[in-house]
Amino acid sequence: MVTKDRQTRKKRIRAKISGTGKLPRLSVFRSDRYIYAQLIDDQKAITLLEASDLKNDQKMTKMQKATFIGEEIAKKALGKKIKAVVFDRNGFAYHGRIKAVAEGARKGGLKF
Repeated sequence: MVTKDRQTRKKRIRAKISGTGKLPRLSVFRSDRYIYAQLIDDQKAITLLEASDLKNDQKMTKMQKATFIGEEIAKKALGKKIKAVVFDRNGFAYHGRIKAVAEGARKGGLKF
């Protein structure tokens, strides 16, 4: 369930950022169990790439999984010749698993 405060922050953030084909938006969502990342072209309203830890059977902590997802989305993006993105934290605070995804994506070679 989306809290009212997070929904307000999400609207405020999304009013300022938008993704394109050359500079897509890296949107991150975290649930209690999983973490999801996707690259979105807002002009065409399509998802270009996605990564999640739904099918990850490796024994890792949530922070390790978040870093892994960041590196995985970066590897997929570089494969499609996408080198830079706009980071969308989706209303979540920039710490913990959200920050780990961003650091993993940077480590993987994406520029923010």
